[in-house]
Amino acid sequence: MLRSLAAAVAVVLLLPVVARANGDPASDYLLFQRFFLPFGAKIDKDALKSLEAELAGAEASDFPIRVAVILTPQDLGTAFSLYNKPQRYSEFLGLELSFQYKQRLLVVMPEGFGYSRNGYPDKKASRVLAPLPAPGKDPTKEVEAASGAVRRLAAASGVKITARAPGGGGSEARDRIVIAGAAAAAAAVLAGGMWYRRRHRTLKT
Repeated sequence: MLRSLAAAVAVVLLLPVVARANGDPASDYLLFQRFFLPFGAKIDKDALKSLEAELAGAEASDFPIRVAVILTPQDLGTAFSLYNKPQRYSEFLGLELSFQYKQRLLVVMPEGFGYSRNGYPDKKASRVLAPLPAPGKDPTKEVEAASGAVRRLAAASGVKITARAPGGGGSEARDRIVIAGAAAAAAAVLAGGMWYRRRHRTLKT
């Protein structure tokens, strides 16, 4: 665990300054795990386990996809202006992740869905998602909608997902969350230190 944590922090220290400073939480979490969930939201455990199993099964079926579930503007950090603009946010977030993750990305917001691959839109996928009803402002329904959307996207590509337990079970998921949180904290500390040094130099001059 400590070795993984050190590796995660090292990765963050190598990120471009712009990526560290944008304040978009999902761009930190999705570097290390398959999904991002709304902060502090109460989500049914069965719905969450189902999403984990769908994403693990998708990856095992050579259909890797990551999911950002957004409930409020606060979940977007400094990208709050993209709230309820799921397609635009999926492209924005996809570009943020593209230096390390270039595969499928699904965004679920109360208003609907967004999809991109390596930061670029996909018209076919958008047509697949268009008939799906907006999940609304219920985090459990958003997570359930994410699972359904993943299955629908896979089926449209001729892939049948067999849900499976994520490797390592719940402890791995918790470890990933801890690692991602530590990485985000390290990024914030580094960005703050750089801001302080720049400000200090400015005051001295």
